[in-house]
Amino acid sequence: MRTRSVQGLGLALLAGGLAGCGDMARLPPGADEGPRPTLPSPGKALVPTVQVAPAIGWPPGMAPKAASGWAVGPFAAGLDHPRWLYVLPNGDVLVAESNAPPKPQDGQGIKGLVMKLMMRRAGAGVPSANRITLLRDADGDGRAELRSVFLSGLNSPFGMALVGNELFIANADAVVKVPYQRGQTRAAAPPVKVADLPGGPINHHWTKNLLASRDGRKLYATVGSNSNVAERGLEAEAGRAAIWEIDVASGAKRLFASGLRNPNGLAWEPATGVLWTVANERDELGSDLVPDYLSAVREGDFFGWPWSYWGGHVDERVRPAPADMVARARAPDYALGAHVAALGLAFADGRQPAPFASGAFIGEHGSWNRRPASGYKVVFVPFQAGRPVGTPVDVLTGFLSAAGEAYGRPVGVAIDRRGALLVADDVGNAIWRVAPR
Repeated sequence: MRTRSVQGLGLALLAGGLAGCGDMARLPPGADEGPRPTLPSPGKALVPTVQVAPAIGWPPGMAPKAASGWAVGPFAAGLDHPRWLYVLPNGDVLVAESNAPPKPQDGQGIKGLVMKLMMRRAGAGVPSANRITLLRDADGDGRAELRSVFLSGLNSPFGMALVGNELFIANADAVVKVPYQRGQTRAAAPPVKVADLPGGPINHHWTKNLLASRDGRKLYATVGSNSNVAERGLEAEAGRAAIWEIDVASGAKRLFASGLRNPNGLAWEPATGVLWTVANERDELGSDLVPDYLSAVREGDFFGWPWSYWGGHVDERVRPAPADMVARARAPDYALGAHVAALGLAFADGRQPAPFASGAFIGEHGSWNRRPASGYKVVFVPFQAGRPVGTPVDVLTGFLSAAGEAYGRPVGVAIDRRGALLVADDVGNAIWRVAPR
């Protein structure tokens, strides 16, 4: 198998001082959203579209803008690159303060160098704090007054899941666990490995998320690809671009679903109990391709990566494309828009008023491969009878300045014990709480 790499990326970025270059989106707003998105012909420019929002953080007194009838305020501030959230049964909130692990083989050549510079410009170049912090709002005023380092010395932690009296954590290369007792503010023992996950010296998409099954017997772990479209060869993609099922008791794992370039958010849809995910699709096909998506995932599903996207749309950069795999690829259920970088996923639980009573909250981290920018907000996709309907509704916006700078970037989302939405902001270094007025 061979892939057509884009050789001009590094030179164009360096020559342009990381300025925007490439094509502009041509689809009308909303055409790349919903169950049947418009999929234009792939772009064939020598230089891919690049537009990075420089990370500047929030000026004093500023905050994102909440939807009408809702208010937003800081649940916690002054964190160190908060990425993911988990709400414990007593209402305490765990925050994974984390960034990419060292990847010595993922920065080689001019393209690797430029990607490093781009990540730094976007606010992702800081060392990983490698810890989980516990936040507690004991007086119920919407702000955490207690902050405690629950567990440190981890390896780029991300997803978390509590099963009984054990807290499971997805590091960049393995699932580990520690004992947990209700109300404790620090882990009482060092972590113990449960199962390995694909990692290694490249580990391109390093974030690994976790979700426990309803009966607590299984864990589901997301693993992103090691490249954009397998340009490093399929050997580097072993076990990646997938969701794994892990047996809690034994640590044994098996492939649950595959062909998902970079799945992150995982959640059980409340009405049907079906597993749903949000995933980032491939880059460098132009500003209008390919839509990131929200989709149900069932055992054995294959979503096409790297050979095809949105079902049988073949990616001509990846040759040869096995006909049987392309024919097997299923289209996702719902497009969220091209390059929005959907990461966080949490379903409404019935305590939220209309129009947010039934559906999915999604944290969109924001584009780099699109003009104009997309994402950089939290949206809500309404559901009826366990299926998405209509168009996404903005929940939290204002993360970009008029000049295109990033005050913040939303990542993980979670519902707190009083039904409000929590949003991790890894550029603003804050957790925002969004609640009905």
